[in-house]
Amino acid sequence: MNLRKTTNDGIRLCAVLVCCMTSITMNAETIDVTTMRHAGPYALHRPFIVDSTDVNSHKFADTSLLNQPLSFNLLNDAATIQGNYTPQPQDDVSVEMLGFSIATTAYTDVLVKVDGVKHYQVYIDGRQTTFVKGEPTTRRVVVKYLVMPGEADTVKVSIDTQRPELVSIGDYTSKHDYNFMDVLHGTHFSGISVSPNGRFLIVNYSTVMPGGQTSSRTRVVDLTTGNTLREAASGIRWLPRSNRYYFLRTEADGRTLISVDPLSGQQQVMAHGVPSGSFTIAPTEDFLIYTTAAEGPKEDSGVYQVIEPDDRQPGWRTRTNLAIYDLTTGMMQPLTYGHHNISLLDISDDGQQILFSKSESRLTQRPTTISTIYCMNLKTRETRIIVDRDGFVAQALFSPVDGKQIVVTGSPEALGGIGRNVGEGQTPSMTDMQLYLYDGGQFRPLTKTFNPNVGRLQWSRADGNIYFTAEDRDSVNLFCLDMRTYKINKVSVPEEMVMSFSMSQSSPLMAFYGLSASNSDRLYTLDLKRRRATLLEDLSAETLKDARLGRCEPWTFVSSRGDTISCRYYLPASFDASKQYPMIVNYYGGCSPTSRNFESRYPQHAYASLGYVVLVVNPSGATGFGQEFSARHVNTAGRVVADDIIEATQTFCRQHSYVNSKKIGCIGASYGGFMTQYLQTVTDIFAAAISHAGISDHTSYWGEGYWGYSYSEVSMANSYPWSNPELYVDQSPLFRADKVHTPLLFLHGDADTNVPVGESIQMYTALKLLGRETAMVLVKDQNHHILDYQKRIRWQNTIFAWFAKYLQDDPEWWNSMYSEKDL
Repeated sequence: MNLRKTTNDGIRLCAVLVCCMTSITMNAETIDVTTMRHAGPYALHRPFIVDSTDVNSHKFADTSLLNQPLSFNLLNDAATIQGNYTPQPQDDVSVEMLGFSIATTAYTDVLVKVDGVKHYQVYIDGRQTTFVKGEPTTRRVVVKYLVMPGEADTVKVSIDTQRPELVSIGDYTSKHDYNFMDVLHGTHFSGISVSPNGRFLIVNYSTVMPGGQTSSRTRVVDLTTGNTLREAASGIRWLPRSNRYYFLRTEADGRTLISVDPLSGQQQVMAHGVPSGSFTIAPTEDFLIYTTAAEGPKEDSGVYQVIEPDDRQPGWRTRTNLAIYDLTTGMMQPLTYGHHNISLLDISDDGQQILFSKSESRLTQRPTTISTIYCMNLKTRETRIIVDRDGFVAQALFSPVDGKQIVVTGSPEALGGIGRNVGEGQTPSMTDMQLYLYDGGQFRPLTKTFNPNVGRLQWSRADGNIYFTAEDRDSVNLFCLDMRTYKINKVSVPEEMVMSFSMSQSSPLMAFYGLSASNSDRLYTLDLKRRRATLLEDLSAETLKDARLGRCEPWTFVSSRGDTISCRYYLPASFDASKQYPMIVNYYGGCSPTSRNFESRYPQHAYASLGYVVLVVNPSGATGFGQEFSARHVNTAGRVVADDIIEATQTFCRQHSYVNSKKIGCIGASYGGFMTQYLQTVTDIFAAAISHAGISDHTSYWGEGYWGYSYSEVSMANSYPWSNPELYVDQSPLFRADKVHTPLLFLHGDADTNVPVGESIQMYTALKLLGRETAMVLVKDQNHHILDYQKRIRWQNTIFAWFAKYLQDDPEWWNSMYSEKDL
């Protein structure tokens, strides 16, 4: 360690803090804290003095007792006092605490001052400090102090701030408006799995703590009693039939596969020396299907050839095949061989057959990647083609028990377009997934007139029906496909977003977890016969116990084209209809709707808590509203989408007088970032705009991003820069930059491989040359999503600060982060 550098850094940090606090003191107003909670006194006992000094030659002092831990939770039920407080000295040294909260509604610095006691410590949100730089939020403050025998000074607490109109003092246990820290921290479900007989449940959790530390844990639950049977390491899974879970243990001779009885905890070795790699255990539990990987030819690391566009991606030359591993003999045999990627899709219940797919590149024709789905008899190795070279199919599953039927997922253009349901001249969206049934050598579409966008599915062994989740407008709902009548029914559950589900093989029981627009994760069991959901665990209660939310309401309007456009809006927790509020408009990125997800990339409740109305618009082109609606995303490059967003914003303002129509901002990411840029070229209704990882030039994005050309198969089907310059050039914001007059912020991870950072750089450069109000903030070493804990906080604060500057006429936050520089 460089001690001198560390010391100098510490000195500089202290100097900065002293400078900030001095600035506040010189220009601040003082607010006396007159209502606080009081806990104590708590007697302190001096230690037995074995030696006169400690290991650092320090003599014992009573003041050191202040450093001993004391739970701040004692303040939760403590008495409330009014005015200044005079402690009652005890016969010996004692410690007491005072607690209150500080709420700030905009960016401002706050300094806590304590008079009347000599020995005290101040904690703000659990951190020992008297000073905070003021992102708007509610903070808990604890003053911990020593009361010495014979001393009876009156304790006086106050705060200094330069902007007292933005600060209020509250009770220590006051709820705070939901904020971004609530989004970042807490526990969430990361996976669930029901045992084959439906009695047991594996629940996986992931926790993020203040500071960014993460942890994970796994719980095995007995659903008949609700008791936790085991706290296990992550990575355990159920065996397909025997109601035991398994895990892998690394030993001297390789990996050992071990199964465990969930009731007794008794372990049983299934196989020693299990090969490395990923595998799937067969339903018969006597063999494994491995996915093996082989690296392709290597290039010189300094000067290298790119074989095709996708060859720029790390690992693209690695190819996968399948192998079968017998648990009894330990013998592994290859099932497939070749230089195309092979993926396992399913294993039949009787262990006799597998479904797998081969993917191959075909750059000269849309789609540029095509798949062939095979069915193999594992005994004879006889293999037949189910789907031949179709670029619009995805997954396939055997019917349970007999395996005679196969359900295939794919877009409307799959299988010759038998599931297509769009208007004349429209091309369906490749991301609008459908279901198809293969039976007796023939395919039939199952969801042709079904509007929701099919997601994850499972074919029930208990009742023979297919259960699946689907984007249903801005929700993700659960559906049941009755395989006798082929009718689809929505399964009513308490949540708007079903995030994951798992089903028993032999009983009509499902477990799922979900959330809604105004709550976080909740875990349920669902009786599929009675269609009755039972709450098992509510993580949201802990997440929101100290937080206050505003209302979230649905809102629709009929556009000038006659379409009903689905929206929703969020209000501040302290909403007052007699006031006027600035508004932020958010819309979809990619092709999916902006869902009712509680904790999203742009958590709407956190924006509302800063004093905004938030309007979420799901315009033309989003999946979940039917094939015709989602097809509007294709070959329009924002034209119809922009019309819906503009009309929604204007209509909402006319219908809601509490919105300040002169103070409207907009924000989007990826395709939504492109929409932000494009909108500013066709309208002047926005006072501020933010584009995160947005596309500015369709021609450059098409060729540069890892998935640029393949995403363009979705958004610009059969159109290319040389064949449709009107679409690629005229609809690109870069070629319309002179029409932009809205202050526009560009945010981008500088390691983005999806939308390269040059998309922001070139548009930012254009606006700077045009003399327009703009800024660009890059996030080092981050890709398309900002995932680093500390960088994500600064990224989010950048967004908040930009909107505060232009929508609330408050540049303090922005200036504190990005001060003017004379260069």
